Amino acid sequence: MHDIARRSRYWFDARARSRGLTRAQWRMLLYLDRYDGPTQSEVAEMLDVERITLCRMVDRLAESGLVERRADPSDRRVWRLHLTAKAMPLVENLTGIANEMEDNLLAPLDAGQRATLTGLLNIVRDNIRDQDERAEQPLAADARR
Repeated sequence: MHDIARRSRYWFDARARSRGLTRAQWRMLLYLDRYDGPTQSEVAEMLDVERITLCRMVDRLAESGLVERRADPSDRRVWRLHLTAKAMPLVENLTGIANEMEDNLLAPLDAGQRATLTGLLNIVRDNIRDQDERAEQPLAADARR
């Protein structure tokens, strides 16, 4: 699994770089396309990066005219992130690259094998998520004490 993930990242990174973006920037654009107006903290958590790292990424994307920060109407200390119209064609292009990559990776599998693989990977993902949640519960209980 590690080898497949590493090779996939390399393949995608090369194509994203040709459009002037990093994979992390593309992931942020895709997230903003799916969820309009999250806070910078929410995006940092989703991307699993430090807030200062995200801040620099947002700065670069804002300078490029792809993302804009807007003050939260209920809390002016909070910035909400939004895609600009300029970003939409780029998001569509990079989504096409990701879809092409997935098709290439799964080309040797027939439809039934693809469905089985997807089902098995979902089980593994859900198991990891459940283990993480169980591990966090004692930490939360300790914090309340």
